[in-house]
Amino acid sequence: MQQCQRFLVGMGWLRGDESFYSNQPHRDAPTFIIAWIMNACDSITLKGTSKPPSEERGTYGHAQKMRAAMTYAFGRLHGLGDMPWHQSEVPGNSTMLGNPSMSVQVSSYMCALRRRKVQAGEVAISARAITSEILSQLYHFNHLPDNWTIRPYQPGTRRPRDPNHHGQDDRLADWGGARARRLLQAAYTIAFICLLRFDEVLKIQVHDINFMYDAAGTTTGMSITLPFRKTHQTGDIKPYFLWAFHQSEAHLCAVRAISEWIIASNIMSGYLFRKIASGDRVAEANIPMSSEQFLEMFRNNLLDLNIDPAAYGTHSFRRGGCQYLHIERRWPLRKICEWGGWSQEFTNLTIVKYLISVNDDAMEAREDFFNPNRRPALKCPHCGRSCACA
Repeated sequence: MQQCQRFLVGMGWLRGDESFYSNQPHRDAPTFIIAWIMNACDSITLKGTSKPPSEERGTYGHAQKMRAAMTYAFGRLHGLGDMPWHQSEVPGNSTMLGNPSMSVQVSSYMCALRRRKVQAGEVAISARAITSEILSQLYHFNHLPDNWTIRPYQPGTRRPRDPNHHGQDDRLADWGGARARRLLQAAYTIAFICLLRFDEVLKIQVHDINFMYDAAGTTTGMSITLPFRKTHQTGDIKPYFLWAFHQSEAHLCAVRAISEWIIASNIMSGYLFRKIASGDRVAEANIPMSSEQFLEMFRNNLLDLNIDPAAYGTHSFRRGGCQYLHIERRWPLRKICEWGGWSQEFTNLTIVKYLISVNDDAMEAREDFFNPNRRPALKCPHCGRSCACA
């Protein structure tokens, strides 16, 4: 906000003592916002000429943050909300009303800026969705005795590796021990099944989880209540109720994975996912694992399977879980939105971004869409159906 103010004053469009932000914005506020973003992020100057390649420019993501700052300034701080920018409907009144950042001009400019960024190869494609099949491969690889057996800490040593291990060098193959892999399995399943952002997953604390037991004392399920969510900043966060999955879906069972992680880590309070130190030790300090360390471990785990990790990120689980619930579990969109805590108004269709992306692997070959002889789907352990049209 301060940067925009200084820019407008520097351009001579505002006086030094004049504030850009108020509940009655300047009539040209949308143009001012566009000029500010354009000056910082576009390949075109304010005069319409091309900027030299050597001139530093902000990314499209940075441009979105600049616009978000303007939306917040006028919408939240000055009470204009998200009402689109429009002229008063009162006859003879030319006053502009609403949030200038929500104007058609700014929206159109952002679309044009994205097109230019894509053409220049500057806009990153969304993270590829992780699939239940890849999670199954990770689960079975991590559960190999050589990877799952917890060993005593021995500083300065490395455990021997199978010489037939996927062709990786020893340094990459020995990136994580049994505790690290248990942590990953727990984090994978929670993010995937509960459609969570990874900043939400890594900040889960032990007291946010309540296990459920049957009469014999066997764990049958659990509930997870997050302390904070980006989409529920005023509270009313509904818990996630998870039940133990069938053995055929053990690779997706958060109840199993979290139970195994708590037993192995002996974490009884504080943050559930903490930094993994050298020697596969869990950090004693009550500080959550960083997204950077998790992403590095996740990508090393993909390399275990000879999967190129470049296309995957922490958002891969949220997108993959959404696709899994819709395609494999056949949940309707409204049910997915209710489970994930997303808006059910279907105005912005955020859910579509998670379901469809050119960067995702095809779920089925095009030639098999109507092929009556295509391979049957995996047999459902609950209803016994295996046909693709179920």
